[in-house]
Amino acid sequence: MSQVPTIFSAKRRANARHRAIASTDWLAAAMIEDTVDRLDFMQLAPKRALVIGAHATQLKFPHGCGECIAHAWLDEELPLVGGPYDLIISLGQLDTVNDLPGALLHIRNALSGDGVFIGQMLGAGTLVALREILMAADGERPAARLHPQIDNRAATGLLERAGFSKQVVDQFPLSVSYTKLPKLIADLREQGLSNQLVDAPPPLTRDLWGRAQEEFEAQKDSSGRVTETFEILTLTGWR
Repeated sequence: MSQVPTIFSAKRRANARHRAIASTDWLAAAMIEDTVDRLDFMQLAPKRALVIGAHATQLKFPHGCGECIAHAWLDEELPLVGGPYDLIISLGQLDTVNDLPGALLHIRNALSGDGVFIGQMLGAGTLVALREILMAADGERPAARLHPQIDNRAATGLLERAGFSKQVVDQFPLSVSYTKLPKLIADLREQGLSNQLVDAPPPLTRDLWGRAQEEFEAQKDSSGRVTETFEILTLTGWR
């Protein structure tokens, strides 16, 4: 049996989570709003539900919920206790687990026979502008400064691999514009989106930071802003 590579640092992941809990998280709010719309459309009123995420307590069930358990922090790479659940929701957690196939398998195993899983996570179309800016700053020796991410097709395959009987994966983009690069970086930290890789990239020297700022300025539109994209993948699976 092959060992799962350690890509993300548990300490850095926890620190990012604590910052997100303490902030007004517009990204989590968008994920919650989309999830509530889906619950409403599916007319789901679970007897037992588990919600995982920094702002899990903010999610309200449009058709009610018998027993709703909210956790700001769970290790998704370990079996989920307290099941079975009729519904499990994960808000912005799964894009930084080392063993995503294993996490999805644990989620499926914790569902009741007709249980449903809804997972919101950032996908491969996220931070396109910042990736270009950092690559321009690093030049011929780019460093791994942003997380690896999966796309719609890969997410569907992972749900199938975990054994879900039905799988639906779709995505929607959030666009946020910035006038200054430091504001973009600070916003990412507040949302719990700082670097969580176990192998820390080399720091941005004064020269690298200067080149990054130059590239940011070069990307500005006619209104003097750079628009960044956050692509939210929504994974839905039935046990």
